[in-house]
Amino acid sequence: MFRRRRTIGGVPVAAYPQAAGVPSVAVARLSRQNGAVAPAVGPHAHDFLVVLYAHRADGRLTVDGRTWTVTDGDVFVIAPGQVVSNVGPDHSGMNDAWVIFLSEAVAEASATGPSSWRTNPLLFPFARDPTAGAQRLRVPREERDTWAARCAALADELHSRRDGYRDAVRAHLTLLLIGVSRLSADLVGERRAVNEPVLGAVFDSIEARYREPMSLADVAAELGLSAGYLTTVVRRKTGRTVQQWITERRMQAARRLLNETDLPIAEISRQIGYRDVSYFTRRFRREHGMSPLRWRRAGRNVDRSP
Repeated sequence: MFRRRRTIGGVPVAAYPQAAGVPSVAVARLSRQNGAVAPAVGPHAHDFLVVLYAHRADGRLTVDGRTWTVTDGDVFVIAPGQVVSNVGPDHSGMNDAWVIFLSEAVAEASATGPSSWRTNPLLFPFARDPTAGAQRLRVPREERDTWAARCAALADELHSRRDGYRDAVRAHLTLLLIGVSRLSADLVGERRAVNEPVLGAVFDSIEARYREPMSLADVAAELGLSAGYLTTVVRRKTGRTVQQWITERRMQAARRLLNETDLPIAEISRQIGYRDVSYFTRRFRREHGMSPLRWRRAGRNVDRSP
């Protein structure tokens, strides 16, 4: 499902394959009963968000060098760039678990208006400093069957694609994210405490200015920092460069405009900060494997499919 895009420090990073008109969510079930247990894999990271709900488990999971004991009712929240290892039947002990993979584009569906995923309230649990390690949350015993049922319903909608399935996916996903948020105590205060101020300033700058031409040098100048220092901090904390985050925010906006409007491609390019439409088209094709126009058509063909 996922492809390796690059490596960071020798660790392979799996990339989420965006598809036109398809919700940016995937679900996998790990169950010893049905034999669908993931094979053991080496250390790896993701460029997307991961929620692991261990409905029944008795094993271990290692994230960023820290080994956790996994038991019934554990929820792990893993942010992009965190290194996961010791997963598979010999290590994880996932007797019955659900893994939910969320592209950063999920913010487009769950936020009201354009928004970086890091500013979406339902995704606050992912906005921690990645060097702080994964979060482990605990689902109360009386709520565990409800969590499993929600995961199963989300997986069913994604698999069956019945009429209205995208709205149903959004609804089930929202309930799950609300559940994660409620489990994480004092999210806003925790977010302020653990996030490095420089990162917050970088994302605020990108959010405010991505619609106009901007670069690493512009962000650094606005923050009063050197470009070299900013590059080091952002890459160390997130696994990406400032320019990659600028591009991701612009691509998120481009996908939304392509899906929801009939604006010409040149106008979309202008609205997301690319004055050269040819460059925007090349950039979009590199990120998504197709042109903006083809993305729009593919999404609308999905809308018309049964």
